[in-house]
Amino acid sequence: MRRRVQVRRRPLARIAGYTLTCIAAAATLVASGFAYVVVRDVSSIGSSHAIASGPSIGPQNILLMGLESRTDWNGNVLPWTILRHLHAGTRRGVLYQGVGGNATNTLILIHIPAGGRRAVGFSIPRDDLVNYAGTVGPQQQGKIDDAYGISMYYEEGLLRQKYPNMSQSRLAFLGNEAGRRAAVKTVEKLTGVRIDHFAEVNLAGFWELAKVLGGVEVCLKHAVHDSYSGANFHAGYQHLDAQQALAFVRQRHGLLNGDLDRTHRQQAFIDAVIYKLRRQGVLTDLSKVSGLLGVARRYVITDAGWNLLDFATQMKYLTSGHLLFRTLPIQSYGTWGTPVQDVNLVDVHQIQTIVHAAFYPPPGARAGSTHHHHATPAGPPATVDVYNGTSVYHLAAQVRAALVRGGYLAGKTGNTASRPTTAVWFGAGAEPSARKIARLFGVTARPSASVPASHVRILLGAGATVPNLQPSSSPSPSPTVIPTTGPQGGAVTAIGRRGIPCVN
Repeated sequence: MRRRVQVRRRPLARIAGYTLTCIAAAATLVASGFAYVVVRDVSSIGSSHAIASGPSIGPQNILLMGLESRTDWNGNVLPWTILRHLHAGTRRGVLYQGVGGNATNTLILIHIPAGGRRAVGFSIPRDDLVNYAGTVGPQQQGKIDDAYGISMYYEEGLLRQKYPNMSQSRLAFLGNEAGRRAAVKTVEKLTGVRIDHFAEVNLAGFWELAKVLGGVEVCLKHAVHDSYSGANFHAGYQHLDAQQALAFVRQRHGLLNGDLDRTHRQQAFIDAVIYKLRRQGVLTDLSKVSGLLGVARRYVITDAGWNLLDFATQMKYLTSGHLLFRTLPIQSYGTWGTPVQDVNLVDVHQIQTIVHAAFYPPPGARAGSTHHHHATPAGPPATVDVYNGTSVYHLAAQVRAALVRGGYLAGKTGNTASRPTTAVWFGAGAEPSARKIARLFGVTARPSASVPASHVRILLGAGATVPNLQPSSSPSPSPTVIPTTGPQGGAVTAIGRRGIPCVN
C-alpha cells in the first residue's frame, strides 16, 4: 500500500504561499449586497469540527494555514496540468518518491481587535523547532509545519487498521481533521493565545483562487531567477498571473534569508490582494464574487462554528489597510533529529511576550504593534562596535544596523569567541549610551580601558536578538518599504505604492 502522507522527507520544491486563505474565507464577504448569492454560498463554506470555535463577532484570533499537499481533500493526486504549471513534481513523485506531503508551510496568526484598532498578524517560520500539542502518534517534537502531517499520517494508519474497508475520501477527511487539530493546538502552545477560528487552503485551492482574482501586483527589490519554484521576475513593481503568483510566494532558494524572506513574500501578497479587493472593484463585480465564493466552497476549509456572515462586519479591520504583519523571531539556526534536519531555535517565552503585547496592548498603548525601545541618548551619540559570539549568521551586522537606526554611529563589526551571555563595555564619555544599550540586552554595562573614548563595545552571547528600536527621527515614507531581514524576521508595512511593499 502506498504511503500518501510523508512525514520526514522534505522535497526541493516546497509549496508555501497559500495565503489567499484569508481572502477566500472572509474578505469576499464584504460583497453582502449580493444577498442571496452570498448567504447561500458563504453558508456552505466550512465543515471542520477540529476545534471548538470562538465568537464570530468582536475580538478574535484567526489562524491561516496553507497546506503543501499535492493531493485534493479526498486524497487524490492533483492532475498533471496543475502539477506541471506549478513546478510541483509528477504523479509518480507524489505517489512513490515523497514529493509533497502535508506540511503547513504557511502559518499566519491574525488578531482582529475591538474598537476599530489595527489588526495585526504574525507569520510563524515553518522550521521553528517546537513541542507539539494535540498530535496523534509518538512524535511530540519537531518542526512546527510537520505537526499537521505527522498527526494525519498516524491517524490514517490507525484508521486503516481499525476500519480496513473505509473509503479513501473518508480516510482523508478524518486524517486532515487530526492534522488541523494538531496544527491549531501546537500554535496555541507556542504563542500562548487561544485560536478562535482557522481557514485552510491547499495547493489546488490557491491555484483556483489566484485564477479567479486575475493575479496581483507585487514588488521585488531585486530580480530573481529560481528553477525550483519557477520564479523568474525583474526588480520593481509588476503584475503576476496565477502561476507566477504561486512561484512568488513559493520561492525560497536564492533568497538572502531563505524561508524567513518567504514569510515576507506571503505577507506582501496578502497586502496586494487586499488592495485589489478594496480598490479595483472586485467586490462589486457579481461574476467575480460568485467565482471567488464558488472556489471557496470547493477548496477552503474553515471551522464549522465560524459564522462567516457575522464575521463580515469585522472585515473593515482587514480591508481598510490597517493590517500590520510581522514575522516571529528566532534565536538561531540549529540541527535536530534523525536524519538530521536544519531547524530554527526559538525562545517560547519571548514569542509569547511579543504576541501578547501585540494582541492585547495595555490601555493607551498603540494597538497592532509590539513594544519599541527608545535607546538613543540625550547627549552626543556613541559609536557602537558589535562582535558576534553566537552561531547566528550576520547577527553583529543586524544589531549594529538596528542601533544605527536608533541614532547611534556605526562602528566595527566582527566575530568573537562563543559566549554564554552578552556583554556591553564602554569607553570614556560613552556611559549613558552604554547603559541604555545594555538594557536592550538585559545586562549591565561595564567600563573598559580597552574601549576607545565615545565607543560602546557589544559582545553578543547566546540568546541575543536584534533590538527593536524606533528611528531617532521620523522620515517621510519611502516609495518602497524594505522589511527587516535576518533571523529576527521583521515587519512588512503596507505603505509603499498602492499599499504594496517591496520585498526580497
